[in-house]
Formats: sequence, structure tokens, C-alpha cells
Amino acid sequence: MNICFWDTRARSVSKDFAGGFGVGMFSGRRTLSQRLVSWGYHRDRRPVALNFAYLAAIFREFGHQVEYCADQTPPAADVYVFNPALGTIDIEQQMIRQLAKSAPKARVLVVGSTAYALPQEFQSPNVTVVRGEPEQLRTKLDEVLETRPAVVDVGSVKNLDELPWPDWSLFEPRRFAIRYDFTRFPTGLVQQSRGCTFTCNYCPYIMIENKTRFRDPERVVAEIEHGMRTYGFRSYKFRDPLFGLDRQRVLRLAELIGKLPRKLEFSIESRIDLLRPETLQALREVGLTSITVGIETPHEDTLRTYKRAPIKDDRQREFVGICRKMGIRTVAGFMIGFPEDTEESIKHVLHYAREVNPTYANFNIVTPYPGTEFSANIKNLIADRDYRKLDVYHAVLKYEHLTPQQVLDLHAWCFEKFYFRMSYLRDNAHLLWPVLQRFGIGVGKVTVTPRPRRMKTSAAESQSEAA
Repeated sequence: MNICFWDTRARSVSKDFAGGFGVGMFSGRRTLSQRLVSWGYHRDRRPVALNFAYLAAIFREFGHQVEYCADQTPPAADVYVFNPALGTIDIEQQMIRQLAKSAPKARVLVVGSTAYALPQEFQSPNVTVVRGEPEQLRTKLDEVLETRPAVVDVGSVKNLDELPWPDWSLFEPRRFAIRYDFTRFPTGLVQQSRGCTFTCNYCPYIMIENKTRFRDPERVVAEIEHGMRTYGFRSYKFRDPLFGLDRQRVLRLAELIGKLPRKLEFSIESRIDLLRPETLQALREVGLTSITVGIETPHEDTLRTYKRAPIKDDRQREFVGICRKMGIRTVAGFMIGFPEDTEESIKHVLHYAREVNPTYANFNIVTPYPGTEFSANIKNLIADRDYRKLDVYHAVLKYEHLTPQQVLDLHAWCFEKFYFRMSYLRDNAHLLWPVLQRFGIGVGKVTVTPRPRRMKTSAAESQSEAA
């Protein structure tokens, strides 16, 4: 069987971000400083979505011919697979309609988070929406193709270690580069866990499943080594939304990464309260270069309103400071544009971001992702229902104290005022240009005192210790 993955790189959308809904990139153009920030964002050539690489391996495992087509008329195939993002949904819908006319006998499978949340947007006689994790097609492809319902629920993968290693060969992997995280390229994607156990109601990562599943550390590092040999990867971005939840697995992972035949750079995403200094040190020693964290807002009442557990201000400053001394970049996400925000509250977010002073600050406009509790709760406040604008760079809500244009102006202003100041360069120069660290600039000694172990007397305490 011939299978074609159809994809688009239009609008600089990264499909593997925002829980698979995809995000755009900052594209300010009104001032020189905005254009410089935008240039920094657009230097990357981000990898295709990880689920495409998994599906390529799965389909080839069963002897199917697999092709990849981006932004072109697709070749003849028996099955076409789409993984739409919100920011490109109209482009993918147009190609699906075109295939209905040009290849009416072919089957079209639509996978991913956008398909899961918006199955009604892909209705067509030859289309099947696969709701759940696309890798379930490893065991359910025949079942999906043999039936003709518009939507098929396939669930999630129970044992992640049974999946084959992702096959990146179709996607020009030697061009992949994520420059805000790394200095060595090309860059691959990898996971050691899936899912999140927290309850932030605006977060798309908990839409399908509100728990975490883990892979065996040995299996993860074997996949990394395979990618280094086969595709030349010199850096890896872990796509776990909650890296570090199981501390013992993380330490074992660090031990195994340290035994790889060549030095590797890697980055992770997590919560600040899951990463102790001694864990950071162990990871840094074997190649950790960057950590993405969600600080969101210093307004604790806002966080609690949207079911996010706050972290004390001093802990966040301390964490970023420790990473800075260790030579680890921090990529911090800040959220503005909640329905109740004011000009003063947004300026306070900027002020706090400047105080914490991470290596990179992403100011994201609050986005009502379809299928999330947040989107359902504020549905009457959604002023613009154009899915293409759900990319954290458009203001789509009705705000109590601001207009959408004011939110957009404040958003661009936050980027300008964060990056263009001497204190930013003073704290982060050695991270932006790591060559400076060879001369002892910026880095310092961090004293790590391991926490004493204690007897665990309950299952709850055991879970807390694992974190």
C-alpha cells in the first residue's frame, strides 16, 4: 500500500508544540527591535511533528511504501495522512477537498490534537478522523480502513516501549535546527514520557489523558544513539511536557546519556519544582543546555483561577539563577491577555519577567484551545473564532478592560522591553554565546547539598519523593 504524509510549513507553524495544536512565531514588524526579535524566532528549521516520524516507522514496519509531501500537489497514493495544526487548518482542509475530487477512491486519515478536538471540521466521504494517539494505527490501521465511520476513537498507547524508533529519513533531518536551545545541529525530537498529571485548565496536554506514562531509560538512550548514528543528530529536544516527574528515571537517563560515544546537547521542559539542584547538575554534566518552564504570571490569584499550582516568586528567581551559573539556558513562558487583565497587570508580568531575567522569554497571549476546559468555560468571551489565530500571537477574546488591539500592542511592547536592555545582556551573554564560558565568563560554582532521605510512610509520600 502507498501512503503519503501531506504537510505544510506555511506561517512558520511548529506542529509539535502546544500539545500538538501548533504555535506560530512572533512576527512583529513595526519597529526595528520587533524585527530583530522576529528574526531571532525565524532562524530555526524545526523538526516535523514527532508523530509523523513514528507513523513512518510503523507503516514501513509492515511493508508499506511511504512518501512525504510538503506544500505541493501530492503524488498518487492509496492513503493520505494529515496532521493539521490550528494555524494551518484552512490549508489542510483545502488539500483534503482537492483530494476528494482528484483521488476519490483514496482514503484520507486525519490525526493529531486538532483532529481530536475538531473532528467536525474534516467531514468528507473519503475522510476518517483518528481520535487518540496516531501511533495506535500500529495495531488498528486495518480496522480503521475497513470501516467507514467519519470518526474512529483509537485510544492511547499503553506501552510506549513497544513502539519502533521514529523514522526521520523522509523529512530532511539534517536541516533540523532549534537555535534557542542548542549550538550543535541537526536537532532531533525524543520522548521519555507522555502526558501530564497537573490540571491547568487552559493546557492542551491534558485533553486526551490526564496522567503520565513513562518509557524505559535504556530504550530512550538507545533511540538517541540510533538517531546520532543514522541521522547525524547532535542535539535532542525532549518533548515531555513534564520531564522530571520521576526523579529516579531522570537520574538513570543522565547516567546512560553520559555513556554515549559522543557528546550530546539536549533540552527539556518541566515545572521548576520538579528539578532539584542536584538533578540539574547531573543533567548538565551530560549535556543539558536548555530548560523550558512555564512561569505564566506572577499573579497567584490568576493561576489558581485557572487551576495552575503557583510556585513562590523566590523559588523561580533562584531556579533561573542556578541554571544561569551552571550554564543552562532558561526559556520561560509568560501569559498575558486573560479576560480580566488590565494594562497594569500585563506590565507587572513584564516587570516580573525582567526581574527573573531568563535567557529567553516567550510572552504568549492566552489562547482558548478547542477541547480544553478553559475554552468551554469562557466560550461566550471568544470574540474571534478563526482557528488560524489560535497561535498564542493573536488576541481573540473579549477583555473586561482592554481592546484586542491594546493586548496586541502590549504583547509586542513586552518583547521589546524585555530584550533590549543592558541587564539582559549582562546576565545572559555567556548563555547566548557559550564560547564566553571557556573564559570563565558568567558561570560560577553552585553548591549542591543533597536532601536527606527519610522513611516513607504512605503512598502519597512515595509519589512526592519520586518527584
